[in-house]
Formats: sequence, C-alpha cells, structure tokens
Amino acid sequence: MSMKLLEGKIVLVTGAARGIGKAIAIGCADAGADIAFTDVVKDENFVNLENELNSKGIKAKGYVSNAADMNSSAQAVEEILKDFERIDVLVNNAGITRDALLMRMTEEQWDLVINVNLKSVFNLTKAVQKSMLKQRSGSIINVSSVVGVSGNAGQANYSASKAGIIGFTKSIARELGPRNIRCNAIAPGFIETEMTKAIPEEARLEWAEKIPLKRAGQPKDVADLVVFLGSDMSSYISGQVINVCGAMLT
Repeated sequence: MSMKLLEGKIVLVTGAARGIGKAIAIGCADAGADIAFTDVVKDENFVNLENELNSKGIKAKGYVSNAADMNSSAQAVEEILKDFERIDVLVNNAGITRDALLMRMTEEQWDLVINVNLKSVFNLTKAVQKSMLKQRSGSIINVSSVVGVSGNAGQANYSASKAGIIGFTKSIARELGPRNIRCNAIAPGFIETEMTKAIPEEARLEWAEKIPLKRAGQPKDVADLVVFLGSDMSSYISGQVINVCGAMLT
C-alpha cells in the first residue's frame, strides 16, 4: 500500500495521454490526488487514461487543450478551476522532438519545439498563478531533460527548449517563493517511452551501456519524483533541477 502522499490535492498534468505524462497522472492518482489532465486531441489514449484514473476512486477529468497556445491554456485552466475549485500541483510535461542537425533544421522545426516545450510552461504557469497566489500555496513541476543540462548533437531545438525550462523554473522559484509557491524541474535521462521506441534497438542498447545503473529508466521513475515534489514532504525544496538518469549525468 503506498502512502497517500497527495491525499486532498488537485494535480494538473499537461500532455498526459501517453508516455511520462500518463505515468505521472497515474502515479499521482495512486497517491490519492484528484487529476485534471490535458492533451491536444481526444483520442483513444486520452479516453483510456480518463477511464483508468476514474476507476481508482478519485475524481479525474481530461481537457482537450493545446499547451503551446496561450488562450487555449488559459481556457483549460478556467474550466479546471470551475470543475475542481483549486489546483495544488501543476506538472508541465507536454513535449515533442523534431531532431535534425542544425544544417538541416528548418525554422518550423525550431519554432514548433520551442512553442510546445517551452512556451507551454509559460502559458500554464501564468494561467494557474493567480489561483495559487490566492491560496498561498502550490507546487509547480516542470519536466526538462538531461539534454537541457548537457546538450546533444542533433537536438539543438529540444536542448534549447529544455534548458530554457530550467532558467524559467529558477526564476519562478525566486519570484513566487515569498507566497509559498514552489517550483522545481525534473531532468529525465534515457526513459523507455513511445518517444524513445523510435530509436533503433542497437542505439538503445548502446545508450543503456553508458548508464552506470546499466538500464533505461521507466516512466514510473519520473512519476515517483513528481509525487514527492508535489507533496508536503518536499516543502523546503524549490528552485532545483533533479536528474532522473541512473547516474548518466553527474
């Protein structure tokens, strides 16, 4: 039986229909939280997650919203506040890749990744800020990447977006700290998701070899840290970047 670390809390997770976002939503629900989540389309994954969450005896609802769009984000948060009355934890997870060497990277590939990965964090944080300020509490958790810390060839757009999240996180921690609102970033390393399954197996095994723990991480490894950072157990942790990478990046 897991301790119900998030009992009585409302958690909002963006980009939650699959991968790490889905694991975060499930992990927070298992910890006792009510869950609001967003994704850009209401597909099979979206509906399945909503049903799975509701089967856990907590309140859960999905919202179709484009995190990269400011109005869409503000509208979703408005609806969520109507349905749930408050938001205690915001998890900015929405993210995509459009990998290419700089020489071949198009302006469209650059703009899309920056908007979905980085602008979304601004959009949602701004949208929930007012209600968190009013309740004088909140935990904002931004999903960055080890690539945002170390860089990676062929991922200049993705690395820049994930590094930008780190600068934003530290600034918000300083800005909103006096109102008891915390902000931290998580930097996952090589986590097995739909996104990494696109990588050929040979390359995946090569990656795993470089990791001191000798294995890829699972989405649950990231979700467990989100539960901790969303809970009162981490009440004095703010402005930090925590790598979940099996010691790949030290």
